[in-house]
Amino acid sequence: MDKLLTELTRELTGTFLLSLGAFLLAMLFTPIYTFLAYRYKFWKKQRTTSTTGEKLQIFNKLHADKFKRNIPTMAGVIFVLAIAIMTLAFNMNRGQTWLPLAALVGGAFVGLLDDIINVRGNGNGVAGLRSSLKFIMILTIGLALGWFFFTKLGLTSVHVPFLNDYILGWLIIPLFAFVVVATSNAVNISDGLDGLAGGLLSISYGAFGTIALFQSQTFLAGFCFTVVGALLSYLWFNIYPARFFMGDVGSFALGTSLGVVAMLTNTLFLLPIIGIVFVAEAGSSLIQILSKRIFKRKIFISAPFHQHLQATGWPETKVTMRFWVIGYVMAFIGVFLALAGGNI
Repeated sequence: MDKLLTELTRELTGTFLLSLGAFLLAMLFTPIYTFLAYRYKFWKKQRTTSTTGEKLQIFNKLHADKFKRNIPTMAGVIFVLAIAIMTLAFNMNRGQTWLPLAALVGGAFVGLLDDIINVRGNGNGVAGLRSSLKFIMILTIGLALGWFFFTKLGLTSVHVPFLNDYILGWLIIPLFAFVVVATSNAVNISDGLDGLAGGLLSISYGAFGTIALFQSQTFLAGFCFTVVGALLSYLWFNIYPARFFMGDVGSFALGTSLGVVAMLTNTLFLLPIIGIVFVAEAGSSLIQILSKRIFKRKIFISAPFHQHLQATGWPETKVTMRFWVIGYVMAFIGVFLALAGGNI
């Protein structure tokens, strides 16, 4: 028992130090980013049309103040660098942290290109990379990481809580890619209010980090809580009224990596539970697009769902805080289901 407690204390201490180190490192990088962001005007350009080609009158009305204040974007580079440095220096493991780190860097690269084009563009239409190109790039990353997951780590099964593990063989590769694409886009869609995506991501990574600890995947747990530490630093400046936004470099990086973490903990079916708000945000956008194209009418006043609530009169902070509460509740449920459902 004493040996077990000693080992547990060592693991928890290591995880805490990684999280604290990422927090402090991100805090250190923040004034450097802020100086560069204001000097080179990293302002996010205001979109004028949606993916379906119509004018974004409600969206622009809801977010007009943010564009007037010229809030910098691309702040995701702060926590991406902090997470990468802490992981490379103190927490590298081929089986547990290589894949999520590669996903983080790959997603960040796609997002950074999108942000740079947005910042340097003229803001006409949907500023940034074309949606189809972003999809192809993230899909390619997902397939490459899925190949490593299957061929190098030899992981081929998916666990269904309370039932069993089901061997998929090579089909795990397209499933892996689908999870990466879906999660990265869901997180990206959710990044629309001050503190919303950052808070939800810290909750989700905390939940998966806890599951990884119970599974004795110490390095993976360390990675998850490294993300949490870096995100807490970001949230210090991103809660309402935000001083800067993570941009696509942050949302694609952490969204892509979150899907990989779910696959490594074999909790694919718990991902929609722990990330229920991300599912609702992405689902509302998809429903809105399909409804407009098929039935020529809208289901929501504006999509994603957080904009619908704003349009009905909810203050931005109310939407954010209540989504955080939902995220916390579902995270606890997800961890419980992992414990009770045989994932641990």
